[in-house]
Amino acid sequence: MHLERFWRHILMSPAREAQCFPRSTLDAIQREIAAQEKLHRGEICFVVEAELGSRQLWNDVTSRARAREVFAQRGVWNTEENNGTLIYLLLADRRVEIVADRGVDGHVTPAEWASVCRMMEKHFRERRFEEGAIAGVRAVSELLARHFPANGDRRNELPDRPVLI
Repeated sequence: MHLERFWRHILMSPAREAQCFPRSTLDAIQREIAAQEKLHRGEICFVVEAELGSRQLWNDVTSRARAREVFAQRGVWNTEENNGTLIYLLLADRRVEIVADRGVDGHVTPAEWASVCRMMEKHFRERRFEEGAIAGVRAVSELLARHFPANGDRRNELPDRPVLI
């Protein structure tokens, strides 16, 4: 366990998470996801987690490993075209991870996902949470539209509302 990381997580709280992502920001992200999903057949799920628990920190759970757990727990993998994509922010670490289902992952390179993550992290370091989240949703949507263009037959399979956990 890394002591610096431990303290970042201990000092983080759901109240601080709510300050970074107030209701108005969640509303804006939800509207953006809904608008962007009209441009393609992909599904976007946005999750913010304030901090990891002591056991997770002790076991050195990475933001990537945690994002994969959340991807499974939220059922992002369970879309008809296997085109669900999770944008996950571990707020205490200010780390963004994108986990895409197998239908998407075969088309988008890890470097493309990493570029979106680093762009969002830059916004978040500068405390521009709403701007960074919306820019990230748009960037993910652009990648999804390239491989899953809209065809008029649109069913919303995942909630558009961002989730704070």
